[in-house]
Amino acid sequence: MTVLTPGDRAFLDAARTATLATIDPDGRARLVPICFVIADEGGAAVLWSPIDEKPKRPGDPRSLARVRDILARPDVTLLVDRWSEDWSGLGWLRIAGRGALLEPAPEDGTLATVIAALRTKYPPYGEHDLERRPMLRIAIESVVRWAASG
Repeated sequence: MTVLTPGDRAFLDAARTATLATIDPDGRARLVPICFVIADEGGAAVLWSPIDEKPKRPGDPRSLARVRDILARPDVTLLVDRWSEDWSGLGWLRIAGRGALLEPAPEDGTLATVIAALRTKYPPYGEHDLERRPMLRIAIESVVRWAASG
């Protein structure tokens, strides 16, 4: 069953970033901005975010705090917002989902489609070897939406 409305999908397609919230080992929220695309999988919308080649503290992308958090507690929340100085244009989506880390699988047609979408949305990814990088897959379970326009 599709959780996203057509309006939600348009909102997400236009958004440049989301804030991913995971839970650290002490039970505190950990927030990090991410790049993402939405893909349809069997009638359900799934959010994908690469563990890209931008500089990161740990050398191994699998040791990133957000990855460790998702492996320990896969429940995640994402906030995608739209800001405007004209407050009648404000809006946001809060997405609850289940995260997973997928290892590179060049033969996976879904991943190839996701990588192509990421490169279309974010041209700098044309210089990244996303085919050899792990990817976060977030199955969207529920959405809360708000817009100043109603």
